[in-house]
Amino acid sequence: MLVATTELVAGREIAEVLGMVKGSSIRSRNFFQDVSEWLRNLAGAELNHYTKMMAEAREQALDRMTEDARRIGADAVIGVRFATSGVAAGAAELMAYGTAVRLVAAVPA
Repeated sequence: MLVATTELVAGREIAEVLGMVKGSSIRSRNFFQDVSEWLRNLAGAELNHYTKMMAEAREQALDRMTEDARRIGADAVIGVRFATSGVAAGAAELMAYGTAVRLVAAVPA
């Protein structure tokens, strides 16, 4: 599945726009990791646990978005964006969304 942040796919024509697709992941903090990250924050270091947690959330959101696109028969998702929001104390949602499209079949060279 092609996933692009652009509105067009270079060298390909869009045959049909299928609509918006999305995927999300909600993650919560871990108390014991929070203490460790708080100490690292005091030293000005990268917060490795949070970096890893957000990377995993992005990948899961992208996977769920592409599953949504496959379910409706898309070849690609264009205009992909990410959004985040707090949903509860210590928990955040990361959402990936874009437009599912079918592309005109590529002509072999």
